[in-house]
Amino acid sequence: MKNINEIANKVGLGSEDIEPYGHYKAKISASGIRKAMKNDDGKLILVTSINPTPAGEGKSTVAIGLADSLQAIGKKSILALREPSLGPVMGMKGGATGGGYAQVVPMEDINLHFTGDMHALTSATNTLAALIDNHLHQGNTLNIDPRRIIWKRALDINDRALRSITIGLGGPANSIPRQDHFEITVASELMAILCLSQDIDDLKERISNILIAYTYDKKPIFVRDLRVEGAIAMLLKDALKPNMVQTLENTPAIVHGGPFANIAHGCNSILATNLAMKLGDYTITEAGFGADLGGEKFMDIVTPKLSHAPNAVVVVATIRALKYNGGQALKNLQNEDLNALNLGFKNLKRHVQNMRYYHVPVVVAINKFATDTDNEIKLLQTLCDELGVEVSVADIHHNGSKGGIDLAKMVVRAADKDANYARLYEDAQPTIEKIDTIASEIYGANNVEYSQKALRQLQTLKDNVWDDLPVCIAKTQYSLSDNPKKLGSPRDFTLHVKEIVPKLGAGFVVVLTGSILTMPGLPKEPAALNMDVDNDGRISGLF
Repeated sequence: MKNINEIANKVGLGSEDIEPYGHYKAKISASGIRKAMKNDDGKLILVTSINPTPAGEGKSTVAIGLADSLQAIGKKSILALREPSLGPVMGMKGGATGGGYAQVVPMEDINLHFTGDMHALTSATNTLAALIDNHLHQGNTLNIDPRRIIWKRALDINDRALRSITIGLGGPANSIPRQDHFEITVASELMAILCLSQDIDDLKERISNILIAYTYDKKPIFVRDLRVEGAIAMLLKDALKPNMVQTLENTPAIVHGGPFANIAHGCNSILATNLAMKLGDYTITEAGFGADLGGEKFMDIVTPKLSHAPNAVVVVATIRALKYNGGQALKNLQNEDLNALNLGFKNLKRHVQNMRYYHVPVVVAINKFATDTDNEIKLLQTLCDELGVEVSVADIHHNGSKGGIDLAKMVVRAADKDANYARLYEDAQPTIEKIDTIASEIYGANNVEYSQKALRQLQTLKDNVWDDLPVCIAKTQYSLSDNPKKLGSPRDFTLHVKEIVPKLGAGFVVVLTGSILTMPGLPKEPAALNMDVDNDGRISGLF
């Protein structure tokens, strides 16, 4: 690793423009942001993928390797990625800093406490919750109905025991007894707000607009009614500043914000992305999980707030994952199976077609594994040719930037083509139409079924004139449907909507489908079982 001042200098930032956290990571100061924003925009490349499988896809690895490969062919490239959550790190998925020779570093720092952004968000979320309960305890002059408080507490770890709890027990001195809930920090509205705010003033305005509860006569109560938006913003003043690190090949990387894509909008902060476009000629950014989740949300929720739309989209797949989608057993994925690959290609085909809805050039990156056979690679290239999409086999994990030179050149060609970005829907459409459009066009559903609760909430949106917001659908990442067992390219199924929650500070409506939970649980054998640290501070078992 190089000193973070050297990395900042590569993109035109001086030591006065960054706030170092040690030798290898720093925040970009407000003055540094203002300085960079005077530059012209570079090109923006969005990296997304097929639906994730236990076989692995390596989307972050490809995004990081692509930035390194662009640097290797003489392009001024920069990354804009999300921060990892402790939930996956300690659970099953692991960290989010790439793999092999395509990583952002220092990996241990980024995957753990980093610069404290996650802790600040957790503290701010719980401070607001404490202020709400204190208002109840001190007389409740706003007439808040304790049964209709929708603000949830947060913790940045999978803790299923906190999904539904009872607080305020122990008598009058301990406030009003009521049912409460926790969600993981990366699903909190404050995380979304941080990632969608342009500056402190925008942050405060968004916080003031957060819907926290309803009164006994069902009137909405906002943070501005408590008059604490300044205090909450104060807790996030440093977290709002983007973080700068580097790749193993010293490509600058901005890592900032970390909403999950299955239960939130799944993209790093727009401040980081806009800033990266000012600092590099090519910005590589990534949307969480598959193109049906993070990719769609990037295009429909995030892009309208960016200085310009992506110039190209990269859809990442692996031969192993496609064979798994085609029915090959996980234990047999190292064996050649052309039939399973042919069947599983339908998943990749759907994601390519979905991204083409937005009228932006699309290319495919195949993240190469050692077990991929020549016959499988040839078949996949033939299938992509028939689909009319350029494809590159990238051996980035094993060879770093050298393994992605062809991909980098392909992306440069794609980004030079004309792009005529268009959203899938317009905000003015009723919420139910926006949900139906995503369900049919992106997921392949032929019907959307709403619970009685969801129908009541749709009416609440109309009654309060909150119907003109984009929708953020919370759905399993493992399938295009809301059933994680429906692999490949399911069609003509029913999408089940169980709840609809207005996130007015973030500026979108969250639609919960299937059995999705905003507080996940840890697996039977969490990754934490294999982690350790020695007397010299060396960490093992973190991946």
